[in-house]
Order: sequence, then C-alpha cells, then structure tokens
Amino acid sequence: MTYPATFLWGASTAPHQVEGNNVNSDWWAREGLMPGMEPSGDADDSYHRYREDIRLLAEAGLDSYRFGIEWARIEPRPGQFSRAELAHYRRMIDTCAEFGVTPVVTLHHFSSPGWFADEGGWLAERATERFASYVTEATTILDGVGWVVTINEPNQMAMMIMLQEAMRTGSLDEWLSPTVQSEGDRTRIAASLPVPTPEFGLPFVAAHHAVRDIVRERTGAKVGWTVANGALTSTPGNEEKFREVLYNLEDLYLEAARGDDFIGVQSYSSQAVDANGLVPHPDHPDNTLVGTAYRPDALGMAVRHAAEVTGLPVLVTENGIATADDDRRIHYTREALGHLESAIDDGIDVRGYLHWSLLDNYEWGHWGPTFGLIAVDRTTFVRTPKPSLAWLGEVARTARSSTLEGHVR
Repeated sequence: MTYPATFLWGASTAPHQVEGNNVNSDWWAREGLMPGMEPSGDADDSYHRYREDIRLLAEAGLDSYRFGIEWARIEPRPGQFSRAELAHYRRMIDTCAEFGVTPVVTLHHFSSPGWFADEGGWLAERATERFASYVTEATTILDGVGWVVTINEPNQMAMMIMLQEAMRTGSLDEWLSPTVQSEGDRTRIAASLPVPTPEFGLPFVAAHHAVRDIVRERTGAKVGWTVANGALTSTPGNEEKFREVLYNLEDLYLEAARGDDFIGVQSYSSQAVDANGLVPHPDHPDNTLVGTAYRPDALGMAVRHAAEVTGLPVLVTENGIATADDDRRIHYTREALGHLESAIDDGIDVRGYLHWSLLDNYEWGHWGPTFGLIAVDRTTFVRTPKPSLAWLGEVARTARSSTLEGHVR
C-alpha cells in the first residue's frame, strides 16, 4: 500500500534498558534489593555505543529512532542539573541528524531519580513540580526534535506504584517485574497483577498536562504520551466489567491525551476480560517468551481503539514479540503490519511504526526475553543485526519507493 510520505519507520529503546550503569535511578536500587531480579549492570553499553546503534538502524533502511533521556542522569540531586549529561543526549540527537534519522525523544521511561522515589515518587505532593522542573531543563537540548513523548505507559506505571504500595503495606510479599522469565513466574504474575485504580493514574495525568505546553512552547515539537494498549475484548455477558477494566487500564489515559498532538500506541498481544477481570493468557505452545498470546492482530485493534477514544493521529511507538526465533519475529511483524495497513485503509491517521526493540536488552528484571532486531553480546557488546532488521528496513524502503512513485504518477 502507499503510506504517507512523512511516515516514520524505525525502532525504539529505553535508556535504563540499554545504556548501562544508571546508578542514580530508583530501578538500579530496586535491582539490588528484590529477590529474583537480575541486575541491569552494563546493559548493552549503549550509553557509549549509541552512534553504532543509530548507524546500524539507518544503514538497514529505517529512518526513525525512539530513545529516552534519563532523568536520573540529568538531575542526580534535586535541582542539580548535569550539563555534561544534557550534552550527551544532545549528541545523540545530532547523531540522528547526521544519519538522516528522525529522533523521537521520551522524557520518562519507567525509571526515575532515586531521590524522587525517596520523596514519595509520583504520589508525593511535589511530584508534578519536580517533573516540570526537569522537563523545562530538558527542553534546552531538544531544538530540532519534532516528536516528544512525555511519559511512557503511565498505565503500566500506575500498576507498578499500586504494587509498591501493596508491598509497603504488607499485602504483597515481593516485587513483581512487568516481564517474566519462567513458567512459575507466569502463573504467579497472571494471578497477581492488578488493574490500577484511578487514584494511581491521576498523578501521571497531572504531570503530563503540566509539561506538554512547556515542551510545545520551548521546542515546537509534537507532544504526546504512550499507552500500553491491551487490545482488550469482553467475554459474553461481562460487558459491564469489561468497560470498568478498559477505563481503568486504558481509557483514563487515552482520554487524558485529548489536546495532545498524537497518541503513542504500544501493542503486543490481546487479552480477554471476564466477570473477574483480566483473563490470564492461556498456556499455548505459540505463547511468547513473556507468556503472552501470539496475537499480531492486536496492533490493528489497539490503533483503532486509541484513535476512536482520543481523536488524535497515531504513532505506533512499540510493537514486537519476545522470541528467540527471528523468523517468527518477521512473521509476527508482517502480520501486524497487515492489520495496521487495514486500519490506515479505513481512514485511521497513522504517522509511523516504531518496532520494539532495536536491541535485545534488559527487560525490567530479566535478560531472557529477547525483543531486539539486533543481538548484543553482553560480554563484548558486539552488535549482530538479525535478519529481521534487514527485513524491516527493506519494508521501509519499499514503502518509501511506493509513496514516491504514487506522487510522480
């Protein structure tokens, strides 16, 4: 099909998952305290090797890179901003420009400064003020950046905070990572992960609304946030429970995006809702390495729902599969793009597709799940592009050629 001429084709990463040694962050501290969590350590050493990562992405044929800037590095103490770290992230932006890559910059991707967590984190009275101060400083390096994500998956963040509060009050014995690695983890987590109630989500709404105009006024960038879209469906007779779960898990955050410039859709699988809430993914040989069902059709479902609720253009900021079989990654992505194209054909305004993830990386407590288009040796940090990277790059080249031919005709 003919994609819009400005359609972005790329891949995404998050700073804590790829940079390494994010020692001032709350996640770094959590890794050292929680049983069963593997440390992030050097991660992929992308802090030093970002140029190679951007080059590999560009040479494959992709033209956009979504990456995050790390609050914990930029503001290691309250009110103390590191000029050197700001300059580091500016160099990343300039490197994108050098290789003809459009940067999509995320201001917060799950990890926060340790001092922010010690103050009470997102539930603290000064949380929005603290975030706005950091964002104001961050805008000094965002000149020429056209796309800015304020907060990644606030609905997932709300769930994490709900879990942390359960630990603090003694109703939960141990921290549960958002991703899993073993069959035992899948069973335990499926039975335990809560649907966050609005009290845990509204602080993120306040913070997002407080900073989006700061970013617009100081940079001119398009501003939005990303939502974890579950492509939820109702089981027969449970429509009322479905609406409750859908609102608490997604629509609260999608409705809060009205007034933004775009909505970031992050889709991997689909899940049903019954009288008790979310139905755990059933065991199946086709399930991914994180236990989710193989559902490439979820992307089309998620894009349509997000566009309907928000009325905004859609940027697919994450879509992918945890698998050790790269042929399966290609097959999944091909199917997912087919469903995305169907949504575009039906009039949904989609501005780009950013695959998760560019690199095999640290999946929030585990190294086992592999989502990347590029494998990384964790001892030498040698990058080995997988066939899926070349395949997706060729998809992008073909799409751009088809668009150009359409305009010439």
